[in-house]
Amino acid sequence: MEAAAVRLWVKTEPFLVGVLPVPPPARLGPHYLRKMAAYARARAAEGCFPRLSWPRWRHIACGKLQLGRGLAWLYFELFHSLLRRDPPRCLEWAEAEAACANADELERERSKLSVDTLQFLLFLYVQQVNKVSLRRSLIGEEWPSPRTKSPSLTGKSASENKNWNDQDHRAFVQSHLSDMLELLLEPEQLTASSHSTHSSLVSYEAVCALSFLIEGTVKKSRTVRPLHELALWQPCHGQNGYSKVSRAFSFPKLESWLRFCLTTNPFGMTVCLKSGKKLAWAQQVEGTTRRAKIACNTHVVPEVFPMVIMSQVYKQTLAKSSDTLVGAHVRIHRCNESFIYLLSPLRSVTIEKCRNSTFVLGPVQASVHVHSCDNVKVIVVCHRLSLSSTAGCTFYILTPTQPLILSGNQAVSFAPFHTHYPMLEDHMAQVGLATLPNYWDSPMLVCKESGDTSVFRLLPPSDFYTFVIPFEMEGDTTETPGGLPHAYQKALSQREQKVQIWQKTVKEAGLTKDQRKQFQILVENKFYEWLVQTGNRQQLDSLVPPAVGSKQAAG
Repeated sequence: MEAAAVRLWVKTEPFLVGVLPVPPPARLGPHYLRKMAAYARARAAEGCFPRLSWPRWRHIACGKLQLGRGLAWLYFELFHSLLRRDPPRCLEWAEAEAACANADELERERSKLSVDTLQFLLFLYVQQVNKVSLRRSLIGEEWPSPRTKSPSLTGKSASENKNWNDQDHRAFVQSHLSDMLELLLEPEQLTASSHSTHSSLVSYEAVCALSFLIEGTVKKSRTVRPLHELALWQPCHGQNGYSKVSRAFSFPKLESWLRFCLTTNPFGMTVCLKSGKKLAWAQQVEGTTRRAKIACNTHVVPEVFPMVIMSQVYKQTLAKSSDTLVGAHVRIHRCNESFIYLLSPLRSVTIEKCRNSTFVLGPVQASVHVHSCDNVKVIVVCHRLSLSSTAGCTFYILTPTQPLILSGNQAVSFAPFHTHYPMLEDHMAQVGLATLPNYWDSPMLVCKESGDTSVFRLLPPSDFYTFVIPFEMEGDTTETPGGLPHAYQKALSQREQKVQIWQKTVKEAGLTKDQRKQFQILVENKFYEWLVQTGNRQQLDSLVPPAVGSKQAAG
């Protein structure tokens, strides 16, 4: 059977939740990664190969690559959490980390962690997908090879978000395949300048590492298999140069076979938008030409995380707790003046180009990234939060990692997570998120241009109010998981005390029946004015169930 019988594609997950949406440090470029690969192999006995321990990576990153310690841990933990999907183990790690009384104890706990060295090298290499290209800025092309841009939610080029764009993922791997394979070669297979020769052999272990990025199927099969299993399939040996004697692949043949078999990811954003199931979750608002678009690919095979993509939800309240959302990568795009509740356990969420909206999300196992948004509120329990090019946004969060402030942000506010719904704690357990540790108030400034700490503040307790999710559900959670920090709880108690004093004052005022009626009308009018001024009137109106004829579709 010829090579075309195997269909390969670049996996979405390593790029979508594994690549930081920021240009990588220059010291993580291909030249330095080749040096790192040689260094790690030469020090296998010291905990560098085939698995790289946290202390050895810290030494390489800080001592050799001149990265800061915080950034070194960020990359290590990001990769480690990308592969660690078992919720009980995640909860065990959270418990161990929360039990550490000081930095030394935390460092000892981290020193127990290690990652696959070759896969980690590939993970660091693919951070280059967000590298700023001078060539592109001059002539409008990112990679040397011509390619078709994938459609965005509005029909235009979506190349600005490479973390989501499967066409960019494929183009990147095609353009850099030779470099990545060389990164995985054993020293004796390389020339003095760390390049391959026509006779170089690629080990089976190296192809296993490449399975971090590539998967596929045998023709006419719906079973998704990792690259190394497909590469060992007997009919492919003639094309990929596998030898049972050496248990290795011919470098030129393997590279040629990979290029020939690589195709569009059948579970990526391009296919989701083109042929995914359209969901009628949002209504068309009268008097506007904007049409909400929501698509998903949840009919795909169970080995792949589903995608839900929503765009242009305008002046609506959209609320869903659905099997369609469970474990999904969600992209929310160009939503304005809306309230969106997605109350299911999610894999990742990207919110971009949204304005004047509130997003209440179920627990997010991997990451929440907010980009190019103005005046939005995000309320979420998540493993990681990152933000770039935002203005006037407030984040009410519970997270076991430091929030990442990337470039271009203004007037960011952080506050403790302050709400609950009945299934919240069950959903947190499903994705392996605990209440401790919680770094909501310790953001990390990642980019040099974001080094000014004045870009963010912690929300003053005097401006803090709890948030009530206005929907009935089955479940046991009746309060905010983990409670509130003392200063915020104290502010709420003082405010509640003022309300009680006011109620007592009114009760003891001795008003007549007519005076009480007039007073009630006055209070209701003032309350109505407040609803209109704050925009809460729109939210209350949109909570009224739609008429039977326009009822939102299930899904």
